[in-house]
Amino acid sequence: MKPTKLNPRPTAIYRSVFTLLIMFFFVAGAISQDKKGARLEYTKEVAELGQIAVESLEPVTMEIEFVNEGDEPLVVSSVRGCCGTRIKNYPKQPIMPGEKGIVEIEFRLAPRPHNINRSVSVMSNDDRGMKVFRIRGEVVEESAEVFGTQMKPAAGPRAN
Repeated sequence: MKPTKLNPRPTAIYRSVFTLLIMFFFVAGAISQDKKGARLEYTKEVAELGQIAVESLEPVTMEIEFVNEGDEPLVVSSVRGCCGTRIKNYPKQPIMPGEKGIVEIEFRLAPRPHNINRSVSVMSNDDRGMKVFRIRGEVVEESAEVFGTQMKPAAGPRAN
């Protein structure tokens, strides 16, 4: 572009506009990062139950602990458990920044060998949405365990 009487230096204007745009986006990004809002973070994301023998099954009770890592009060609106997991209690009052909350749950395990894979979902005013807590483990037959590994019993004779 050639300089004219009205626009003596077009590249200088483009540079100025470009510099102003960069500054605008930089300031907007810095402002948006300062405001976190409410942030629900579990103290641990997964509960590993390990191996539980069928012969010693009892109802499982657990406390799921979380912290408000944000800068605004955290309000838990609902808590849901899957697969027959009963929610016994959860915080109904706002949790202030830096404070902890506890969700109390209970569930029963089927008296047969199987993998345990359950989840508890907490819905709150955290702008990232629902946060899921996972519970894993395995129910095994105690008599079939040898040296820490589960072995299947040998098949008997076939009946024709």
